[in-house]
Amino acid sequence: MKNTMLRKSSGVALVTAIFLLLVLAGLGVAVVSLTTTQRTASTQDEQGARAYLAAKAGIEWALFRQLQAGGLGCPTAVTFVMPSGTTLSAFTVTVTCDAPSTGFGTAAPDGTAGHFTLQSTACSGPPGAACPAPSNSPDYIQRVVRAQL
Repeated sequence: MKNTMLRKSSGVALVTAIFLLLVLAGLGVAVVSLTTTQRTASTQDEQGARAYLAAKAGIEWALFRQLQAGGLGCPTAVTFVMPSGTTLSAFTVTVTCDAPSTGFGTAAPDGTAGHFTLQSTACSGPPGAACPAPSNSPDYIQRVVRAQL
């Protein structure tokens, strides 16, 4: 009777060990997946902040150009790459200007001066290509900053 009981319970340890190995493997895969997702999200957040700073630098550059020119012109669209060797070197910036139909500096009917809107778009597309760049990459980052004068 004792031998019969031992034979019936002899495979229980093997089944339990296989079950525990499968559960631990599943937990390991879940942890690796979660870590990878967290790292990707963190990198994209950092790149988004850098893109914002690159777009802001584009606006500051355009405002500086306006001050140097006496503030009487709306520049044509300009695209440039951020300086190499910096944390922003992966970004291309396109600065555009939208002036009212009366032209900048022309007095409006109510006697006030005209205004214009500067827009700076920073993107991580191909270097030197105008932003926004056509991209299907999940790593593509773009930020836009506008200033109205």
